[in-house]
Amino acid sequence: MIDATVYKNVLGSFPSGVTVITTLDDDGQIVGLTASAFSSLSMDPPLVLFCPNYSSDSYPVLIAKKRFAIHLLSGDQQAEAYAFAKKGKDKAAGIEWTLSALGNPLLANATAIIECELWREYEGGDHAIMVGKVQNLIVPEQAPLPMIYCRGKMASLPAFA
Repeated sequence: MIDATVYKNVLGSFPSGVTVITTLDDDGQIVGLTASAFSSLSMDPPLVLFCPNYSSDSYPVLIAKKRFAIHLLSGDQQAEAYAFAKKGKDKAAGIEWTLSALGNPLLANATAIIECELWREYEGGDHAIMVGKVQNLIVPEQAPLPMIYCRGKMASLPAFA
């Protein structure tokens, strides 16, 4: 049997990026979640994946809407990361966002944004494995430094020389 605390400590020792995945609900309100379980998957077709917890209040909306924007957060977006990590409505209160031509809510100041349509969903224990087919890529002219998550803490990745 694997001890849950040891499991979390071991996997929490692996640094990862931080993403916020957003979509709109039926009322036109922004819905989303924070995820560090994100990865590129395929170049042909262009696919990425993320793994939301089934208990997330945003999961049913993401499945129903079948489109979403994945924001690769910058080091200055800890407020966004914490806002979308909580449960409930109004996660985007006070957060700047716009609507893309594809109908996805886009957060300002991300390192990059990947707009997707749902390609497949798989079971993954207590999490879903959602695979998105990339529809659009948004990269700012001067991308800010990315955020990393390790051992329960978020920080800006230092600049590379």
